[in-house]
Amino acid sequence: MATVGLNFGSATSGTGFDVTSTVASILAIESAIETPWKAQIAGLQAQDAALSGLGTNLSSLSAAVSSLTNFDGVLASKLGSSSSTNVLTLSSASSSAVAGSHSVVVNSLATTSSQYSDTVTNSADLLTGSLTFQIGSGAGQTLMLDSGGNTLSDVALKINGGSYGVTASVVTDTHGSRLSVVSQTSGSAGEVSLSAALTDTATRINVGFLIGQHGADAQLTVDGLSTTSSSNTVTGAIPGVTFQLLSAAPGSQVQVQITNNNGAVESSVQSLVSAYNATVAAIKTQEGKDSNGKAEPLFGDPTLAFLQNGLAASVFGGAGKGTATGISSITQLGLSLGVDGTLTLNLNALGAALNSNFASVTGFFQNSGSFGLNLSSALNSMGSVSSKGAIYLALQQNVSQENSLTANITAEEVRVAVDRTRLTAELNLANQILQSIPDQVSQIDKIYSAVTGYNTK
Repeated sequence: MATVGLNFGSATSGTGFDVTSTVASILAIESAIETPWKAQIAGLQAQDAALSGLGTNLSSLSAAVSSLTNFDGVLASKLGSSSSTNVLTLSSASSSAVAGSHSVVVNSLATTSSQYSDTVTNSADLLTGSLTFQIGSGAGQTLMLDSGGNTLSDVALKINGGSYGVTASVVTDTHGSRLSVVSQTSGSAGEVSLSAALTDTATRINVGFLIGQHGADAQLTVDGLSTTSSSNTVTGAIPGVTFQLLSAAPGSQVQVQITNNNGAVESSVQSLVSAYNATVAAIKTQEGKDSNGKAEPLFGDPTLAFLQNGLAASVFGGAGKGTATGISSITQLGLSLGVDGTLTLNLNALGAALNSNFASVTGFFQNSGSFGLNLSSALNSMGSVSSKGAIYLALQQNVSQENSLTANITAEEVRVAVDRTRLTAELNLANQILQSIPDQVSQIDKIYSAVTGYNTK
């Protein structure tokens, strides 16, 4: 046990001793018990950082796998093309679209019903009266203008501010201004019937309306089947595919090709390889020493062995279970293991597998008991997201130890604070006594001289 000595010279010198440094020396010995606790906390926090880093690596790997196992992911993504983009262009192909070729003939485009008013020479003229709108077979709706009159711009604002099924605007040219009314519903169902009872209060002339164009459905054939569309944006004619009609070409066939998005799949598999290799590298780093020769925070930790074994088993063990006939191992997708434990991808081999048996590749990642779902489950048991993940549990165990050590340190510092107050008071009193000894000796000499008549000096 360490000891602390008091250095105050001769007992009768009156110099005393340094209370502050003496108390500090005593408490330094008492506080030394905290040193190993703090060292343990620092070590645990270093482990936490390393574990969190591995958790991030595994999350990235899980995300890469998820893009392949998700039913709406890249394996469901489709691409489309048109042989005549001036007649028809593709807008989208959803996951429900099936790869294949389709023939489309665009006989006529859909049109939207419109009407326009007679010319009003002075745009500031006020109009009175009413307008009644009927869209298709729907009920008519009437707009009553203010009794004092409204300009064409005012009328357009009132129409657009209501629910009349049309959009209004004012068109101005060298002859004057006209009110244009366009149906908000394309095709024959959006045909506008307009009854006008308008009078220009300045000229006393009635303002009538003329038909700009009638609403009509697009006429087309898809794979030999005649069909119509109220809009030039056609959905449903080819399952899962939306395309835009741009011009009519009666008798001219447009080939629409729907293909699997092999490029997106290849990119996702490459992302899986990169994330896997990053995880392997991070684990290997923790198995060694840093640049100073000090062991990494997780050196010898059983969590590392669990992660290594789990990754190897999920990637190379029983990979083909439950998949469609044709693809039963990752090697058939162009994946191979290097001598350093990392994966490499042969894109040509993967492309060949996608072209020859896309359905089997999909099953390899998505069927029940497949490679993809097994890998997802394994990663979930390793990571930091699930409450049952190995990294999550290791972090929780560290937190528990850190909290216990922190509580010990806090309790010890409370004791040290109490001892500091007590020791300071006690040693201040002792110091005062030492400093007063010369005066006491002098008083005794005086009393002795007075009593005996003998001067000790």
